[in-house]
Amino acid sequence: MAAIQVDNVTRTFGSVTAVDELSFTVEDGELFGLLGPNGAGKSTLINVLVTLLEPTEGTATVNGHDVTSETAAVRNSIGVVFQEQALDEDLTGEENLAFHARLYGMGRRERTDRIDEVLELVGLTEVRGDPVGTYSGGMKRRLEIGRGLLHEPAVLFLDEPTAGLDARTRRDTWEYIQRMNEDAGVSVVLTTHYIEEAEHLCDRVAIVDDGEIAAIDSPTALKATLGGTVVSLTVHGAVSALCDRLEEQSWVLEYARTDVGVNVTVERGETRVADLVHLADNVGAAITSVDIHRPNLETVFLSLTGAMIEDREDADGSAGEHRTQNAPLDTVDGRSEIATTEDDE
Repeated sequence: MAAIQVDNVTRTFGSVTAVDELSFTVEDGELFGLLGPNGAGKSTLINVLVTLLEPTEGTATVNGHDVTSETAAVRNSIGVVFQEQALDEDLTGEENLAFHARLYGMGRRERTDRIDEVLELVGLTEVRGDPVGTYSGGMKRRLEIGRGLLHEPAVLFLDEPTAGLDARTRRDTWEYIQRMNEDAGVSVVLTTHYIEEAEHLCDRVAIVDDGEIAAIDSPTALKATLGGTVVSLTVHGAVSALCDRLEEQSWVLEYARTDVGVNVTVERGETRVADLVHLADNVGAAITSVDIHRPNLETVFLSLTGAMIEDREDADGSAGEHRTQNAPLDTVDGRSEIATTEDDE
């Protein structure tokens, strides 16, 4: 059974379509990434899958349970770490986990055992009795990931898990996510706008832009689709005419218009810069900058969408993203679904 099955899911907000007929599968035990700029629809999709939003159209199942008709079963089988921190900084790390465990109906013995296991997994055993307000940003993130694993979910959702962390802490967090995926055997779905994060962590990546999935595959396979070296040209004037000339050249493997010019995929790009400048001169276009780089997920995104991720964010901000990450998973339509348990169980 697939961990997640999404079939033609659409989510609209009035006239805005945040998620547009998405379909994909996440396999059991897979570390699956949703890569795209803020505003692409990633968090909206996560909110549908964790039952905080209902799909406008389409169906989705998580761990075999329908996200619309079996919300309680879905919630019992998932863990969620939202982009915004949701820890009580006046409580200790252990107390934060204990409170969460009670919400999931865990008795005292089970609660104690699982807290010990989770703190060991995320490397916070030594500071379990310290107030969370004294933790570093990376420690807080690890505690949130551990909290999401406390009730042994089948699927863990991580929404921008390293947003706002410094480079060193981000890499440390990657190690914990990988180890948790391997040691706990949990399927992981993470959203990110960090190219390196998706390449480093994910078994497969879905490239998301404007509420649609442009491509899904392993990072290696996605990069292989571009073939050669990408030469990014910033062009002033006559870009269309330059593209017409590129179409005629046998040594051009692929080209794509961008917001500032054109990206040209060729073999050994450093040997073709003079040819490209000559073609531009012939059509009256001026090349004002040249950037040569081998394919990575950034260039794959660029090839598929015609813009860099940061360009999309600069142009669109986060207007297309409708987030409800502060809404608690234990309420639906204002009605409490918090589980209770006797403390001496």
